[in-house]
Amino acid sequence: MNPNPDSTFSLYLRLARLDKPIGIMLLLWPTLWALWFASGGLPDWTILAIFVAGTVLMRSAGCVINDYADRDFDKHVARTKARPLTSGKIGPKAALWYAAALALAALLIALPLNRPALLLAIPAAFLAASYPYTKRFLAVPQAYLGVAFGFGIPMAYAAVTGAVPAAAWWLLLANIFWSVAYDTAYAMCDRPDDLKIGIKTSAITFGRFDVAIVMACYFAFLAIMLVVGLDAGRGRWYVAGVGAAALLVLFDQFPRIRHREPQACFRAFLNANRMGAALFAGVLLDYAFG
Repeated sequence: MNPNPDSTFSLYLRLARLDKPIGIMLLLWPTLWALWFASGGLPDWTILAIFVAGTVLMRSAGCVINDYADRDFDKHVARTKARPLTSGKIGPKAALWYAAALALAALLIALPLNRPALLLAIPAAFLAASYPYTKRFLAVPQAYLGVAFGFGIPMAYAAVTGAVPAAAWWLLLANIFWSVAYDTAYAMCDRPDDLKIGIKTSAITFGRFDVAIVMACYFAFLAIMLVVGLDAGRGRWYVAGVGAAALLVLFDQFPRIRHREPQACFRAFLNANRMGAALFAGVLLDYAFG
């Protein structure tokens, strides 16, 4: 039996988007790439568990803060007007307490990490909390999202090695390009509503060049991932993973976004998860059999 969608449990589940794990996966893949690179393919299982749990909790807290920040905008967007906070089924104060509880849980879980990783948790939390407000003034808030979604990368290197080498920052740059690409596809779904209410998104900023820029961002992402992997000594399995992700760009992403049809663009956003999985499979297999 499915739970009552208006039960307290279901409402808070939906507010944190735990019923839609796509965001968790898009946040988790870059962290996993970093953990495997930083550890030479043998991550400490305690550190891995901390990062997986922390990713779930911080993504959930970020979703709650996002809905709090956008509660007056979301009521004007067809896709978001039924969200628990926007529809009034959960109050703003309750939402803030919920976000604080999730963030506190993430902090408590992270306490066993070393000092460098814990220090990086401070800007990571700031990025997650401030991202929703960047849509008021940044022309491409998706780039800020890429930093927020990718900050697990330097944290992972710091947790494993005690330092943040250049490779971590290159991976973060790659994640920024990836985030701009897939989240622009997402923003293309809401462009008419966003134009009416004055929200800034990359889909609006890029205008008629949106598809071309999305594709360019995807290939910049893959080029950086290839160089970082080769520099780390990765071989044919990793290259195959990058190649599989490139094929997904050409034969899945491009056909879906080229006509800018909202449902197809949304499916392209969801399918970006496959690219992250392909790259992680390449990392995993290369360390195992390379």
